Amino acid sequence: MEIEKLNEWNSWWENVSYIEKLKGIDRPDYKTLIDSIKIKEVTIITGVRRSGKSTLMYQMISNLLKDGVDPKHILFVNLEDRKLTKDNLEDIYNIYREKLNQKNKAYIFLDEIHRKEGWESWIRKKYDLKTNDKFIISGSCSYLLKKEYSTLLTGRNLTFEIFPLSFKEFIIFKNLDIKESNLQKGILLLETKRSILINLEEYMHFGGFPEVLPKDKDFKLKILEQYFDDILYKDIADRYELNIQKIKDIALYFMTNFTSLYSLRNIRNSLNLSYDTIKDYINYCREAFIFFVIDHFSYSYKEQKTTPSKIYCIDNGLRNAVSFRFSKDEGKLAENIVCIELKRRNKNIYYWKDKTEVDFITKNKDNSLTAINITFTDDIEKREIKALNEFKKQHSKTKELILITKDLEKIEGEIKFIPLWKWLLI
Repeated sequence: MEIEKLNEWNSWWENVSYIEKLKGIDRPDYKTLIDSIKIKEVTIITGVRRSGKSTLMYQMISNLLKDGVDPKHILFVNLEDRKLTKDNLEDIYNIYREKLNQKNKAYIFLDEIHRKEGWESWIRKKYDLKTNDKFIISGSCSYLLKKEYSTLLTGRNLTFEIFPLSFKEFIIFKNLDIKESNLQKGILLLETKRSILINLEEYMHFGGFPEVLPKDKDFKLKILEQYFDDILYKDIADRYELNIQKIKDIALYFMTNFTSLYSLRNIRNSLNLSYDTIKDYINYCREAFIFFVIDHFSYSYKEQKTTPSKIYCIDNGLRNAVSFRFSKDEGKLAENIVCIELKRRNKNIYYWKDKTEVDFITKNKDNSLTAINITFTDDIEKREIKALNEFKKQHSKTKELILITKDLEKIEGEIKFIPLWKWLLI
């Protein structure tokens, strides 16, 4: 291959300041990821397409340049580039080493690495040979970056899952400065709170994909529709050689029925697909980070796996752009946001249902439990409170009961009532 193929991805070789156009806005939640550039282990970045993985790589590059690293000691390659289709990783590595950096330490960023077959064996070999390289790799498919490397790269990597913007990040991107100490104390100017609520409404309906945020409403929806198609085509149908219409039908079914219990029988009746096809397609969607599946909470593994699961979507905006909606769905949108946030906070999440239902049960590090119900209103129905109390009655390890509301804040008995906007920001 020719070194010219790599020039356009590495503009800092010629002009160091160009990185400023690429690095975007800092995301404090991923400071550990940014700092992982300093250790020898392979940094692996996963997450749904367009969630900001490449931008975080550029931020790592920016920090290296600020620290005085020679620009030519940094290589970035987007492996979805069609010009690189015929070039394997060894070819790319060798031409870079031969032409630009024969012996000094290299920081090698490989974006969408799953496009190259055998990448995991190649990375392991370089690591085990102790070459003078630090590898940072990314991919938009959890199967590729969890299952396939699990035996080859065990003990040789740190993995970070990237999500679309949290509401806290969304607020930062909007240049709204809110001190957490003021939130904790309940000290907010009326104008500040009004701004928070306006932004929450936008976040609920258009989600947190970074490049969607500054666009006008009509463009937001068009871009989100394109994201949806790109995920289905590039990360699912193309890789597994699937019928695109079938995978799209399943995805749209779940987009429309998000936050709900689902059964294979209902899907089969609705879409006329076999059980095996449905199971496979659900797994493919999960691997592409479009959906999360939440199991029923039970200390019995058998009961947990034989009870229907609930489905949630990676981003409200993505869901709203492509699903069939019959109402504003604010309650479901709020519930979905809470699910994504709990995932972002690395919680183990379940739901619970008996005669009443609790939206989310999370396990804490001390093995205690937190029960959370979401009701995007301040006119609280008795069943929401009853469900939380019933769960605690049946589960002695329950440490905390939370009811997330629209704007109501109080403590009643053992239940903390917290507005959604505040819960997302603290």
